[in-house]
Amino acid sequence: MSDPHEDLAAPPTAMPPTAMPPTAMPPTAMPPTVGGGRTGARWAVVPAGLVVALAAFPVLQLATGTFNYWLHMMLYAFMYIAMASSWNIIGGYAGYISLGHSAFYGIGGYVTGALMTFYGISPFVSAPLAGLVCFGLGLPVGLITLRTRGPAFIISTIALLMLAKLALDNIESLGGADGMSLPLPSLPVQTMKLPFYYGMLAIAVAAVYTSYRVRHSKLGLGLRAIAEDEVKAEAAGIPTRLYKIAAFALSGLYIGMAGGVWGYYLTYLKPTIFFQILTSAEIVLMAIVGGRGSVAGPVLGAILLVGADELLVAKLGSTELNIAAKGALMLVILLVFPEGIVGTLKARGRLPRLLDWG
Repeated sequence: MSDPHEDLAAPPTAMPPTAMPPTAMPPTAMPPTVGGGRTGARWAVVPAGLVVALAAFPVLQLATGTFNYWLHMMLYAFMYIAMASSWNIIGGYAGYISLGHSAFYGIGGYVTGALMTFYGISPFVSAPLAGLVCFGLGLPVGLITLRTRGPAFIISTIALLMLAKLALDNIESLGGADGMSLPLPSLPVQTMKLPFYYGMLAIAVAAVYTSYRVRHSKLGLGLRAIAEDEVKAEAAGIPTRLYKIAAFALSGLYIGMAGGVWGYYLTYLKPTIFFQILTSAEIVLMAIVGGRGSVAGPVLGAILLVGADELLVAKLGSTELNIAAKGALMLVILLVFPEGIVGTLKARGRLPRLLDWG
């Protein structure tokens, strides 16, 4: 008679080589990494849907002819989305606050304006070239200004803006301080804004996508390390100087492109219009209010501030009351969301999927 406990004492049967332990996860079920795989595809669903809807919006104008105002406001918002997302690369990821980035805005406008006036090249063709010019200028400027930190860096960027304005004030071939007029677009009134709408939408989408790619790249990881502690980042072997210069130049790319399209939209270029510290401050505020250092933050901040400004102007007019109300609104937002809307909601675990862009 066999021992009833014999099976219990016997060693376990060896597992076939092809079998897997019940607790093991098959290769196809490995958790996706951030920025890739199914997570990367999932984050893109909301932005892609928004882009499709925005691309289809002008159909309403073609059908009714009554949406010119909304096309204007939306392309204006696209411009600030592009600029705030671009600034976020140096100001959000690297933590270097610049108040002189509207210099790239003006340079982009004048590059496209000059190419159109003297060579007949459409700004829709030359806007990418204007962005590359701003990128190229950003390399030596970043090499000089990024030797400093904190308030010294902020002052140096303001000096950049003032020098750019002073230079354009004294270039007579570009109109000097009086500015220069651009040829009017030869388009029907009903469709006049459509090329600018799609041009600015494309720039905004490219800027946001670049911001996302930078954040999830080796460059973005190094920039965030610089923002946390630059000395430790350098001690860890990160080429901090190279990363900062690359981020500074890249942050001017889409701002220059946006300035080029916007200058043709206005059909008039003047240094006092483009080289304003107020424009730089608005870009910074949009990124901070929305949540600098995130992908969706500058987009949300641009939409909120552009919408709030238009609403307050409509209700209060262009008076001191409008400025005071806008300042109070931003103060309340920053008191409730000290890290910006996206940053604070994410820290509290309450960020909706609509704003979770990685």
